[in-house]
Amino acid sequence: MTPTSNPPTDGGRTVPVWVAIVACSVPMFMVALDNLVVSTALRTLAVELQASTQDLQWFVNAYVLSFACLLLTGAALGDRFGRRRVFVLGIVVFTVASVGCGMASTAGELIAGRVAQGFGAAAVMPLSLTLLSQAVPDRLRGLALGLWSAVSGCAIALGPVVGGAVVDGIAWEWIFWINVPVGLVAVPLALWALKESRLPGGSLDIVGMLLASGGVFALVWGIVNGETDGWTSGGVLASFAAGVALLIAFVQWQRRTPQPLLPLSFYRSRAFALSNVVSAAMYFGVFGSIFLLAQYLQVAPERTPLHAGLLTLTWTLVPMFVAPVAGALTDKVGGGRLMAAGLLLQGVGLAWINLVASTDTPYGQLAAPMVIAGAGMGLVFAPTAAVVLGSVAKEHAGKASGANITVREIGGALGIAVLGSVFVAHGSDRSPQEFVDGLRPALWAGVAVVIAGGLTALAIPKPSADGSKESVPAQKPVRV
Repeated sequence: MTPTSNPPTDGGRTVPVWVAIVACSVPMFMVALDNLVVSTALRTLAVELQASTQDLQWFVNAYVLSFACLLLTGAALGDRFGRRRVFVLGIVVFTVASVGCGMASTAGELIAGRVAQGFGAAAVMPLSLTLLSQAVPDRLRGLALGLWSAVSGCAIALGPVVGGAVVDGIAWEWIFWINVPVGLVAVPLALWALKESRLPGGSLDIVGMLLASGGVFALVWGIVNGETDGWTSGGVLASFAAGVALLIAFVQWQRRTPQPLLPLSFYRSRAFALSNVVSAAMYFGVFGSIFLLAQYLQVAPERTPLHAGLLTLTWTLVPMFVAPVAGALTDKVGGGRLMAAGLLLQGVGLAWINLVASTDTPYGQLAAPMVIAGAGMGLVFAPTAAVVLGSVAKEHAGKASGANITVREIGGALGIAVLGSVFVAHGSDRSPQEFVDGLRPALWAGVAVVIAGGLTALAIPKPSADGSKESVPAQKPVRV
């Protein structure tokens, strides 16, 4: 057996590690790409589907809601019924839902399709990390996570470009149809390259699923409606209150049930708990800022979606090259230090962009801070995944990654909503100057949150020299 191969499967064959990495990464790429592609196409969808501003928000929010609410459930279903089986089912659901989105002729049909896409994505995203951690030997895990993160960065890089190219050159429906060939390749690849596993003797925590999904749904609902309905409106406050109450009930239930959906012992690990805080801060500040900057590049001065998407490559391509290096260095340098450096670089990049932003800023003045911000993103992605997975026993990787991605998605939704509210309070999209007037205070808010996240990351402990770590007691996974 070569150093780059998995142990033999039940049939006696071996699978190269790089093939397993591709099998885990391609579906994740499809899921990550899709959300960014849709964001780029919103202006076109408004015309083609005669969609209102509220409809446009729900083209994005319907996906975020179903995705964020079911991440823990997707990981739990994988633990119970087989991770590869549920992973493949998620790919199938996402692909079929993409067909439905591509065939939509009304805003309501597209929103329904986006909800279904979120269901599939909630199984794909956490289980891709679980299956990856099982497919590679421990000595190669940092590098594998770096490559996985580079693929995620590639999706971020290509999202605006693919969206702009498809909308400008073909038709908006193809932003969904492009998922079909990816899904047709990903399903047989996953079935061939990945081994099945599940937790032994596990049972589903149905009560925990309902409480967690309901709590996250209520919180995200309040977040995505806060900007339009008002943060102090009755509906939004009631949604937040319901979310908090359900999540408190969830925590109490997890303390009592013998097989919890999310073991609270995870949070006894300082590395795990702080990494989740850092993830929320990063997605709040960075992705809330990117949401506005992607529009800024189309407004000041006016550019096509494709042109604006190409300009973002200066920012979004950099993580593809930085993430694998960061993943390989995580065990030596410490994930917390790399995350801190990454977030501080992102803060510097965002602040620099904000200082030079005007209605006619030459692109050359934006390129350098975009590179700095992109390098910062690359320093965060892989170390975060490595620290989260390294904080728990290997068989709990799905639950740990599901919890981390849930927090991340809530942070991103909150960042877009809060920074959008700051933008609306100080400007508008009626003219380039009004857009810049709203952009500046919103970006400063993003910078503040990112810097706070960087300072938090400094408190993440570095693994000891002997490789010991805090973790949930291990159970031997069942191979089938």
